[in-house]
Parts: sequence; C-alpha cells; structure tokens
Amino acid sequence: MPLRGLHMNLTIYSDGASRGNPGISAIAFMILDEDGNVLKRHAKYLGIRTNNQAEYEALISALNAAAQITHQTVTCKLDSELVVKQLNGEYRVKDPKLKPLWLKAQQLKQKFNKVTFKQTARTDRYIQEVDLACNRTLNKVS
Repeated sequence: MPLRGLHMNLTIYSDGASRGNPGISAIAFMILDEDGNVLKRHAKYLGIRTNNQAEYEALISALNAAAQITHQTVTCKLDSELVVKQLNGEYRVKDPKLKPLWLKAQQLKQKFNKVTFKQTARTDRYIQEVDLACNRTLNKVS
C-alpha cells in the first residue's frame, strides 16, 4: 500500500556511474512529488558493473521505491540516451547482460498507471545532484 496518496504523481531522477567500464559502480536516485518536494534520496555502491548496467539498476531501485509511494503517474528522468531509447522501444536490447534489467524495468512499469522515460540533459540540477551522489559513493570505496 502506498505511503502517501494513491493520486500522487512523481518524478524520478536516477543515475548510475561506473569508474571503468566495467568497473566499480554506484547508483543514486531522487523522488520528487508534484510540488518539487524531495520524498526520497538514495545512493548505493553496486560493485563491478558497466555504466549501462548501473543506469538500469538505479532506475529499478527508484521504481521500487516509488511503488511504495504511489501507483499513479511516474516520470523517470535519466541522462542515458541508450537506456531511455531501449525503455521507450526505439532501440532493441542487444546486450545479454542488459536484457534481464530491461525486463525488470518493464515489469515494474506495471505497478503504475503511467510511466514515462525521458532523457534529461546532464546540466539539469537534479541529474547533477544524483550524479554527485554516485560519485560521493564511489569516492568512499576507491
């Protein structure tokens, strides 16, 4: 059961980072309500991943967290063109390591009335904030 309100619409900003590709990786996300209030922030070290795997894992973690808040509309903003275009069906998922992550994201979409995926510029202040959270997490382990 969602914590806040069934009619709440959310915006997710997520990012994954990898130092080396593959290399040590981290994820971070923020969930904002309709008024721009931050409802949740999260950052986590993953271990060794590619950058694209980290991008997917960040989104999956964010969608799981958002499902605890609402089942309505979620707008997901990422800076990864590849991940956004794969999730929107513009690109096929060819990498066998990304297919299960893509599938998990597709399954999580079913928890909401509407989910949209948008590529957002790296200059966006919230994308910069989650990117910084990834890098701070990686700095702790490197």
